[in-house]
Amino acid sequence: MSRIVKGMFDVMPKDEEKWRQVQWWRFVESTARTVAERFRFQEVRTPLMEYTELFERGVGDTTDIVEKEMYTFTDRAGRSISLRPEGTAGIVRSFVGHKVYAQPQPTKWFYIGPMYRYERQQVGRYRQFHQLGVEAFGSLDPALDAEIIALGMQFFEELGLTGVQVEVNNVGDPESRARYFEALIAYFEPYKEELAEDAQNRLYRNPMRILDSKDPRTKEIAVGAPSILEYLSEESRANLEAVKQYLDILGVNYVQNDRLVRGLDYYTQTAFEYLVDIPGAQASTIGGGGRYNGLVQEIGGPDMPGVGFGIGLERVLLALEEQQVEVPEPSRLDCYMITFDQATKHKSMQLLAELRRAGLSAERDYLDRKMKAQMKAADREQARFVAILGEDELSQNTIQVKNMETGTQEAVSLDQLVTYIQTEKGR
Repeated sequence: MSRIVKGMFDVMPKDEEKWRQVQWWRFVESTARTVAERFRFQEVRTPLMEYTELFERGVGDTTDIVEKEMYTFTDRAGRSISLRPEGTAGIVRSFVGHKVYAQPQPTKWFYIGPMYRYERQQVGRYRQFHQLGVEAFGSLDPALDAEIIALGMQFFEELGLTGVQVEVNNVGDPESRARYFEALIAYFEPYKEELAEDAQNRLYRNPMRILDSKDPRTKEIAVGAPSILEYLSEESRANLEAVKQYLDILGVNYVQNDRLVRGLDYYTQTAFEYLVDIPGAQASTIGGGGRYNGLVQEIGGPDMPGVGFGIGLERVLLALEEQQVEVPEPSRLDCYMITFDQATKHKSMQLLAELRRAGLSAERDYLDRKMKAQMKAADREQARFVAILGEDELSQNTIQVKNMETGTQEAVSLDQLVTYIQTEKGR
């Protein structure tokens, strides 16, 4: 019964692998919130499960996610429900369901939370994984695309992560994609029997997905496929150039990759990925995104554009550990209180409450240990001060306070304990 579900993991106060320590997650999540809010994105939280149809329509029924990887079940009312495999579809559902499109635009949201995909576990890829996502609705301005790409890069920079590269592409408007689909079908048809089974299934439904195949032979064949740049409309070409120009203005270094297609069907126009080396991982992608100008309408809203990204936090954390980035240590315990009998225990409870109400962290022994063992516990907790309350001190309305850094100790009036520790802590 103590076994964890395959593909899942616990985040603990202490763990041999640093990326699974709570403090590392708090650092990454707090940095994400700080950066996103600086760009004026507001946090939203959506359910972990949605009706399966949302992902079939929103993510695309030709994707690996929908075809192979979703956790789907039928509830007691006979409705098909799925754990969310990605964040954007649920965010768009919320945007449409709450009629936020009727409010002044643009709308800029971000979210942090777990996603679920039934896929083979490997380094940096788990069946429960967490994403930072940002989504912006209501604007076609390519400056917004560039700003969102820059937000991701600033997030990595403020974490202290180095060597992150962003690749950009334009996957076209519907007309451009239709022309490109025809060219890809014509190219791949002679190789049909050599393609992987999933590539064969996608050949006439969404041949662009073949370019993202992981099958070795399919990848070899795809090398000679035509480039989408040859089939982009003038509008799409102009959009790509505008995004690149804004990235230059923002000082974001990027690489143009005309083979970049992303793994979700809803992308139009801008597409991008963030990459960094993670030893042992099959892929170096730690995030990506792009435009989805038809998704709001597909999910029942008006024709309104959107753009965003999702960044995998597990991969970010693994990269931070690999690069030996210094993560802030947990805050130290301010005061550990040592007691000896029932009377001093009762008084210590009052003092602990006063310390905590004053914003100080405070702890005491709950195992009736001897003084020596309590002092060891205080040392393990890395307490700044130890407050020793014995029978004599209680009768004199004082308490002995020891500074664990300097070793000095002095008697302090009980009603001055909070002020004393606040003053000494600030020195």
